[in-house]
Amino acid sequence: MELRHLEYFVAVAEERSFTRAAARLHVVQSAVSAAIKTLERELRTDILRRTSREVALTEAGTVLLPRARTILDSVRETIDAIDGVRGTIGGEIRLGLMASIPWLDVPEVLGRMHAEHPEVRLRLSHRAGGSQELAAAVVAGELDLAILSEPGPFGRKLRLTELRSFPMRLLVPATHPLAERRSVRLQELEGEAFVDLAQGFGSRAVVDRAFAAANLTRTVSIELGDGSVVADYVRQGLGIAILPEAYAWTDATVRSLTLTASSDLTWRMCLAAPRDRELGTAAQVLTTMVRDALEK
Repeated sequence: MELRHLEYFVAVAEERSFTRAAARLHVVQSAVSAAIKTLERELRTDILRRTSREVALTEAGTVLLPRARTILDSVRETIDAIDGVRGTIGGEIRLGLMASIPWLDVPEVLGRMHAEHPEVRLRLSHRAGGSQELAAAVVAGELDLAILSEPGPFGRKLRLTELRSFPMRLLVPATHPLAERRSVRLQELEGEAFVDLAQGFGSRAVVDRAFAAANLTRTVSIELGDGSVVADYVRQGLGIAILPEAYAWTDATVRSLTLTASSDLTWRMCLAAPRDRELGTAAQVLTTMVRDALEK
């Protein structure tokens, strides 16, 4: 059994596609298919179920996936240790991000990492499911690090380093009855239509928790996957929104107001790492670079 075959299998399992896995691995699709067939022949069972729409794990594939990740992680740790003896930093960093992070210049940080440690391979991926999906990917071993907010039930399995925090702001159209106010109580918003991010996003969890603590209900009429576009929907009068200050962009058509509530309305961003696995040297260096960038 070759390590390369396990790497190809993990890529296909995570991407749910031979085409996407090949692109991620920078090889032709036929090489991925051949590797999977060889692996299945060696294991004497099918590990992937192929349909016209997607690729899914068989029962044997489900058993193999965490073990394959463990083997590959062990190899990466070994290479990292040898690089340390040689005095170099190499290996791979798999970093997960939300759709947009306006408070951190991610390209600048990764550019510095690449310039100072060109032997390190950087793999950057975005997760449509928000912070909870990112947290799940770190716990599962799909990612080494992730920048996220509320990890949900996965938090106990992560080491979280707080990076920044932002108060939540209320966004309303300039024509809204509350637009001329400076601050609003949460209780005054019951019955309003809201624009918000989907379930699983950290800022959504902060707002939902605040409404629940105040024993209030709210209606989210529009759910989005990117905080940077929420204000555009508010501007068109499609609803009001409660967003972290980092996303609360205003102009003549949108007003930003302070919110008062009985529970905490703070959005905290963290760098998440697995609690049960040691970070490699490259990931530790990147962690330091992220923190340095925020201290400038």
